[in-house]
Amino acid sequence: MENNLLTTLRTLFDSALDDQIRYVMTPIEMLKPMVYSLKNGGKRLRPLLLLSTLSIQSTDLIKSGLKSAIALEYIHTYSLIHDDLPAMDDDELRRGQPTNHIQFDEATAILAGDALLTDAFGIIVVDELLSDEIKTKLIFELSRSAGSHGMVAGQLSDVKADINQTEFDDLVTIHSLKTGKLFTFAIKAAAIIAMLEENEMQQLVAFSEHFGRAYQIHNDIMDVEGNEVSTGKSVHKDEDLDKVTYPILLGLEQSKIELNKELTAGRDILNQLSQQTQKDYGQLEVFLNLLELKEA
Repeated sequence: MENNLLTTLRTLFDSALDDQIRYVMTPIEMLKPMVYSLKNGGKRLRPLLLLSTLSIQSTDLIKSGLKSAIALEYIHTYSLIHDDLPAMDDDELRRGQPTNHIQFDEATAILAGDALLTDAFGIIVVDELLSDEIKTKLIFELSRSAGSHGMVAGQLSDVKADINQTEFDDLVTIHSLKTGKLFTFAIKAAAIIAMLEENEMQQLVAFSEHFGRAYQIHNDIMDVEGNEVSTGKSVHKDEDLDKVTYPILLGLEQSKIELNKELTAGRDILNQLSQQTQKDYGQLEVFLNLLELKEA
């Protein structure tokens, strides 16, 4: 991410995450597999989206979002650990390193994911910079985004999807839940902390939905066109697992068209928001730029 603000926010976030890990009283046998995946080279897109949105409102608000950003990364990391398990995607490589169940064992990986999921909510509860009302709203939104109304529901639909019965709209719904809901939480969390007006929040949510779809389409394309060095994980897994993806359902070229549609829609919303609010929402365009396909 070639962006000074994102570099600064990444440094702040990583420092706060290190402090969180340093001062917890978790037994070392439990902490090791948790930290292994938390510190395994993630891009931190979700927490950075949260913190970047806050920084647009006021740089003073960034610290108020750090605990929520850590909780979000805990949830995301747990989902990756469980996604990689033999019963799910059966992956042996994540971010260029052995997946959690390969590095440790399957039972340890399951429990590390369980711990990260459960601990995430406690991190928000003890945040001394937020009011009880805001913390309650954040916990509610995070539980809905991650649970049976959001990410987990999308994961189940993804596992059960049949290429012969899945329509395009079904695929969009699956990935809006599986992938998009945590990006939407990042935006909603920032809006809740900053106490934004409802209309501004809803436009930001719409942006996050376009970004989430673009992210998934890009991810699906890279499974076809990428390699283990560039993606940090095994490629061509989707076809091997008979998963329903954008390239498999639409073809590669149409998937690229859909990606560009989502990126354009996201940019349009940011432009509208900047004009309406007189805030520099164009700063969030850096996230869209990450999903631009490089010409061969």
